[in-house]
Amino acid sequence: MAKQLNVEVVAVESKVWSGDASAVYARTTEGELGVLAGHQPMLGELRIDSQVRVQPIEGPELAWNIEGGFLSVTPDGVTILAETAEAVAPTAA
Repeated sequence: MAKQLNVEVVAVESKVWSGDASAVYARTTEGELGVLAGHQPMLGELRIDSQVRVQPIEGPELAWNIEGGFLSVTPDGVTILAETAEAVAPTAA
């Protein structure tokens, strides 16, 4: 079985999504970031007017337009704390 991340996407008003994923992609103030299982712990500030993408273990990629916040990577997983998070409709492949 492939390694996986426990991911939570949380906006100020509510929990947006939680589950297991193979990867998380986000744009921080320092640049684009991809997180896979085993990533070193870190804290990053998310760019205003950017997008966070999560590749769940099962199912299509999920994406949210966000308005700033933070991304935290720990040995337990990844937490996205966003000011706002609006779901992006999946695109046809």
